[in-house]
Amino acid sequence: MSLIDVKKKIFEVISPSDDNSSRASRIFDIFIITLIIVNVILVIMDTFDVYKMRVFDIIEIISVIIFTIEYIFRVWTADLLFPDKSPARARLKYIFSFMALIDLVAILPFYVPFLLKDNLMVLRSLRVARLLRLFKITRYTNVLSTLGTVFRKKAGQVISSVFVVLILMVITAVLMYNVEHAAQPEKFSNAFDSLWWTVATITTVGYGDIYPITVFGQILSTVIAFLSIGLIAIPTSIISAGFIEHVNLVKEENDKKEKEQNKKCYCPYCGLKLD
Repeated sequence: MSLIDVKKKIFEVISPSDDNSSRASRIFDIFIITLIIVNVILVIMDTFDVYKMRVFDIIEIISVIIFTIEYIFRVWTADLLFPDKSPARARLKYIFSFMALIDLVAILPFYVPFLLKDNLMVLRSLRVARLLRLFKITRYTNVLSTLGTVFRKKAGQVISSVFVVLILMVITAVLMYNVEHAAQPEKFSNAFDSLWWTVATITTVGYGDIYPITVFGQILSTVIAFLSIGLIAIPTSIISAGFIEHVNLVKEENDKKEKEQNKKCYCPYCGLKLD
């Protein structure tokens, strides 16, 4: 088997699996997802004041080795992922892609301490950064990839609706400051304090640490509470509509493929089923 054949085999295995993927590709995806979940559990275990078992370090080392090999293979086979580009350009495009950066972050916390042994703050931050390995799962699950596709298609509409909410928050924060500052100078000392109240009100969290006591403030708070119910629901409805459109589109494509396959099974002249 030539080196090119080996590269193709590796690319087929590490590529996201689907219905037509090989058994090796599906097993690889399940294995990586399991490894990611185990690593996240270890990060959570680090927050408990318990004796750290040696097996945790062993699992971390094995995981980093596997993730490193996976990253190297993905960079090596990038020319198969982007066949329209030269090998060098394909590898550069992959290296600076979002998922490649996530892959890099998944292994960096292990190697950086060897270079920054005295910087404890950086080392502690890098250990927390291991949680970003969760983003690697998006490559191996169709559900999360579907979510990303919907967000990309509806990004403009979602951003527009969020922008409207932000405008409402700023206007409300300034209004509430002017209404409540005289009555509660220690609570509404500036527009940023009012903005904190606005966020808690619009998101319906209602922490209760800051609230209006004047009549005009309470009226404004009531109006904003009712407005926020509809405004917060807009991005949700846009994403929901995007999911429905995506599901219908995928169904239409699958039906089209099924019809084309059925046509190949029957003779185009007599209509009899081919053996």
